[in-house]
Amino acid sequence: MAYQSLPETSVKPLRLAVIGTGWIGAFHARTVAQHLPDALLHVIADPAPGRAAELAAELGCPNYTEVIADVLADDSVDAVVIGAPSSFHAGLIAQAAAAGKHIFCEKPAAHALSDLDAALDAVEASGVLLQIGFNRRFSRDFAVVAEQVHSGVIGTPQLLRSLTRDPEVAGGLPNAAKIRSHVIFTETLIHDFDTLNWLNPGAEAVEVHVMSDALVAPEHRGSGLLDTAVVSLRYSNGAIAVAEANFSASYGYDVRGEVFGSKGMVQAGNPVQLAAASFDSQGAHAPTERLNIELFAQAYREQLSVFARKIRGLREDTADAALAVPTGADARAALRIALAALESAESGLPVKLESATRLAVNP
Repeated sequence: MAYQSLPETSVKPLRLAVIGTGWIGAFHARTVAQHLPDALLHVIADPAPGRAAELAAELGCPNYTEVIADVLADDSVDAVVIGAPSSFHAGLIAQAAAAGKHIFCEKPAAHALSDLDAALDAVEASGVLLQIGFNRRFSRDFAVVAEQVHSGVIGTPQLLRSLTRDPEVAGGLPNAAKIRSHVIFTETLIHDFDTLNWLNPGAEAVEVHVMSDALVAPEHRGSGLLDTAVVSLRYSNGAIAVAEANFSASYGYDVRGEVFGSKGMVQAGNPVQLAAASFDSQGAHAPTERLNIELFAQAYREQLSVFARKIRGLREDTADAALAVPTGADARAALRIALAALESAESGLPVKLESATRLAVNP
């Protein structure tokens, strides 16, 4: 008998390297290994002894290293996924760009505009793709809201809201004494700032005013902790926005967004994310998610899938090259707001965005 055969493909596999094996780096590595059929997890890197080897063994990744330079010197690596601590992000972006690697980097891209600008200069000089990990843009409900806003269905945005409430942790807020004042703005609300920018297209934030405090762990207020914040923003088109965050929601992980416009309103997110519910003498009960990688699992995976597709599109000159992703410019716009928010939290006064350029933290 004679076999019938499909045409052989000569498509070069897309080889990805993951840098960092903390909870988000490990999640991204598992996504590449288990959920991206058009990409290969080629190498895992982490300077912490044994961490990269352990995760590589779990995922069947053929290579691992404790030396980041090994990844950047590997000509077979097409792109890097940066999940290292945020204080290293800007430097790694610049190094990866200089090495000619496409880059996916977790937020925030930097802690100071000068560092970010240097990294973006390196990206522009090399011509590589830089995608930032603003995962809400890939969440189905937020994407529907964005489509409604961008298509003009709700008219001109007038009031916007975005909130992040992290789930309560048993035993109290972990490492509260070590959480610096910038964290709530640069690590948590940075998502909300990008969301508000995204949902108010064509406008820029021009003024920020913050009210914040340590309400979850007030005993650590003196060490600089801020665990609760409300940020008011004024945009160049006149729209007024509010971003809020808290580090301890007793009922679970809660992320929502809303845009009120001249013709209507759209909302995304719901504290009750699962369909199951129960009803008894105490009332109605529904489960909620407790981790961001549970609530946004689809979005985390979709953003890397789009990253891989866009790289292929750029390589093969297909329509996927035009896929929309969060860029370095988006990272910069969100960071400007975060730095202004930090300045306002410290002064208690409104801050114009032009002045918010200083370093947010000593890494």
